[in-house]
Amino acid sequence: MPAARGLFHRAIIQSGAAIRVSTRERANALAEAVLKEVGLRPGECERLKTVPAERLLAAIAPASRAVGRSRWPLLDRYDFGPVVDGSDLPQQPADPAAPAISDDIPLMVGGIREESAFFLADDDAVWNGSLTETELRERLTAVAGSETDAVLAAHRSVMPQASPADRLIAALTGSNFWIRAVLLTERYAARRRAPVYMYSLDWQSPAHDGRLKAHHAMDLPFVFDNTDVADTTSGAPGAHDLAARISATWISFARNGTPDNPAIPSWPVYSTEERATLILDTDCHVTQDPGRDARLLWSRVVTQQS
Repeated sequence: MPAARGLFHRAIIQSGAAIRVSTRERANALAEAVLKEVGLRPGECERLKTVPAERLLAAIAPASRAVGRSRWPLLDRYDFGPVVDGSDLPQQPADPAAPAISDDIPLMVGGIREESAFFLADDDAVWNGSLTETELRERLTAVAGSETDAVLAAHRSVMPQASPADRLIAALTGSNFWIRAVLLTERYAARRRAPVYMYSLDWQSPAHDGRLKAHHAMDLPFVFDNTDVADTTSGAPGAHDLAARISATWISFARNGTPDNPAIPSWPVYSTEERATLILDTDCHVTQDPGRDARLLWSRVVTQQS
């Protein structure tokens, strides 16, 4: 955002890489659908202030259904959120490329290995491990379309002993989180201006018999070094040590614009040639292009949807 120049000197994007946000046209269509849902006409926007919050919240899902899916379902972040208006937000965050306005801001981008386990925790078939192969295919078809067979084969190859539920978690983490993080990182790195670093938090929580795995939002107690507070890290073996490493790394990056510090191995900048990625786990280490096959696969799915 042009108005934010000078306010931010580094940026860390955790589990929320935004390639695209809503367009003015889609935002207007959604607003009109909400008005219709709550019984108001387009010229009565001011009356929204009098509509109870519960009713407004209840209008979100039907309004989204009325407008339909966006053209880029794996890249667009939220129906109700920031809008590219040509002024406050003049361009998409990273589509088709990263904007020059961020060229002087060092960037760290990453996520958690099984982000989607958090969002599937209330799904009995996933939580209890009873999801069938047929149900797995049905759920992935809604996301991967014509590439469903390839997605199934890829995850069966790298996770041959895993249950359909675990493979669903892995696949939806790839489609809903990891591919956006990778695309944003490589598009900013491609400008070859400020350094860009990529990480993956792979440490798995032992809570709930390990069912939540390395789940969404689990990075927060590590970043702020308060693992005794969060349910999924409290008392977990190795959590204190990893929190010390991660918090020191985030502090180093905030202070210096580089994450290197004695708590972790040397962490190279990300490039589309080597794709150096820091794996944060009991054994912190740098690897090149982790999950390469899944990256290529979901990149193909995104391209076909564009």
